[in-house]
This record gives sequence, C-alpha cells and structure tokens, in this order.
Amino acid sequence: MHLFDNLKKAFSRDPYNAQQAQEMAHLYSWGPVIFQVSRLMIHYGILDLLHDHREGLTQQQIAQATGLSDYAVKCLMEASLTTHIVLIDPETDRYTLAKTGWFLLRDAMIRADIDFNHDVNYEGWFVLDKALKEGRPAGLKHFGNWPTIYEGLSSLPEQVQKSWFGFDHYYSDHSFDEALAIIAQRLAVSGERLRVLDVGGNTGRFAMRCVENNPSIEVTICDLPQQIGLMQEATAGHEGAERIHGVGMNILDERNAFPTNQRYDVIWMSQFLDCFSEQQIVSILRRAAAILDKDNRIYIMETLWDRQDYVPAAMSLTMTSLYFTALANGNSKMYNTDDMTRLIHEAGLEIETMHDRIGNGGHTIIVCRR
Repeated sequence: MHLFDNLKKAFSRDPYNAQQAQEMAHLYSWGPVIFQVSRLMIHYGILDLLHDHREGLTQQQIAQATGLSDYAVKCLMEASLTTHIVLIDPETDRYTLAKTGWFLLRDAMIRADIDFNHDVNYEGWFVLDKALKEGRPAGLKHFGNWPTIYEGLSSLPEQVQKSWFGFDHYYSDHSFDEALAIIAQRLAVSGERLRVLDVGGNTGRFAMRCVENNPSIEVTICDLPQQIGLMQEATAGHEGAERIHGVGMNILDERNAFPTNQRYDVIWMSQFLDCFSEQQIVSILRRAAAILDKDNRIYIMETLWDRQDYVPAAMSLTMTSLYFTALANGNSKMYNTDDMTRLIHEAGLEIETMHDRIGNGGHTIIVCRR
C-alpha cells in the first residue's frame, strides 16, 4: 500500500503502551456520548464562555450564564473534565478551557465535521452493520426512501442540508484557487477559450470560481437534473453566470454518454468519484475517455486517504467512507492511491501527472490522458 512517510511511520507500529492503549479503548467504547458532550459544550456556549473567561468559571457561574440547570452543567462539566476538554483548579473549583476544548471551539474543520456527523450521519450509523452486509445505504431510511442520498439532497430537512453542504464545501472551497491555476495551464493548448466539462458539479461553486476569475473559461456542468436546478438557482446573477451551462442526466446510467455538443479541453471531476463503487467509476471514466482526443485531459481531484501528511486527516477520510456506506449509497468510499490508479487504468486511461497537497484538505489532482 502506498502511504505518505508520516502515515507509514504511524500505521506500521503500535503508537501506544499498554496503559495508553487501554485508555484509548475506553474512549472508543464511550465514543457516541463523548461526541454528544463535545457538541453540546459548543452548542450551549460553554466553551465560548470559558474562552472569554481565562480566569475560569465555577459550575454555578456557568449555569447562571447559560440558563442550564445545575444538574445539566455538572453532568457536562464532569464528562468534559474526564475527556480533557476542560481543566479544573481543585482549590477554587473553577473550570478553564483545555487545549482539546480550544480546538473543538476554533478549528473550522472540526466544527464542519461535528455538524455533518450529528445532523447527517448519527442516526444512520446505528445500522452500519446492516449497510455493510447488504451493500445499500440502510441508514438513509429515516430521511426518505431514495436509493441514494443524492436524489434526496434537495428534499432533506434544512439543517441537514446546511450541514451536508457545509461539510462538502469546506473540503472543496479551499482547494479551488490552486486547482483553477492547474487547469488554466491548458489555455496554452486550447487557444483563446478553455472549455471545461464539470462532471458532478453540484451547486456550481467551482464553476463560479472559474468564470469569476478567468474570462477565458466556459463551464458546462453535468449532473442529476435536480442538481442542475439547484446550480442554476445558486449561480443566477453572479458575474460570468452566462458562461455556466447545465446538462441534466443520470451519470450512473451507462447508456448516457457524456455530452459532445462541443469539444471540452478539460473534463473536471472534483470530490466526485468517491461517490461511486469501483465498477461505476470505471464506467464513468470510460465514457469520459470516449470524448477525449490527444490534447484534452481528465482532471480528477480527490482526497486520497493514503496521501495525507497527518494521521487525523487520514482517519477523518477513512471514517467518511462509512458515511458513504450507511447513508450515501452503500458501495463507495474514500479511495487510496493504489485503488484509484487501478481503476483509471481499467478505464483505458493513463496518469500523466499528480499534484499533491492542494488546498488545506489534502487534495490530490490526478491528470489523465488516453
């Protein structure tokens, strides 16, 4: 297995002594309630209070400031104390913010993950075993009877949509400028205008970044019809929106060829292929390859979990695979380099270059040609 150097060191030896391993096992066994305590410490504003009062606050002061009962505050504070979210001064009984609490409060990635896991995933993961055995998103049923979450995105409850898109946008938006600079290099090959086919373009955020920053780029988004509708609403009135077009189709239907109404210099797939099974990925890439010539390229941007610099990033991605299992579609995941390379080759493509460490989410852009 390909692993970046830091991950190779971390995953080829046991990092804990026996006592540390036992402590970690206890944390895992209480993981669901530790997660909820962490979330509620943010939700009720307790971590904000402690951040603003560096001298510390007593349990009674926290109860008064939040409007929570003494009982509720005592339960939350003691649970947070034993999980190193807060600290206590035994002499004054004042609570202060620990480093872990600070990161829960201030790290934007952690906040996006918390909202996503609570609003989208939490209930669905209760039937993860069923999803794994049956190969279908068994946890999606409490939202609706869609075969995958994508058909139901526009119908999900407002808060669930907000957290889903917040998670999706956080892990993509920070990479857009670097990604745009990479694909814009093809202007030298394409001539005066760069035509981009954005496959799975969602609400058009990357397309908007393209047309706002470069008047030589024109984007066609290919996605489900309901997603094209959301994209048109999101892009209406924005600068360059007239250079964004939509083609609604079910990309999973192998009878649907990619549009050939014009020549596309770049076929762009951002955080897209991880939404599909291996067989579906090969089908999608084969149909993309069918409209390539010697000068145009497929650009695949993915967060490959084995190409991360830090263990928490790799962990977050492998856990995201289980969102796909239980709620999204039951058969896709966050892939590693070996698997993605194999699928690209099966589709009749070869890898020309790979660009790592794109944005702050550890993205990799794989440039493919026939």
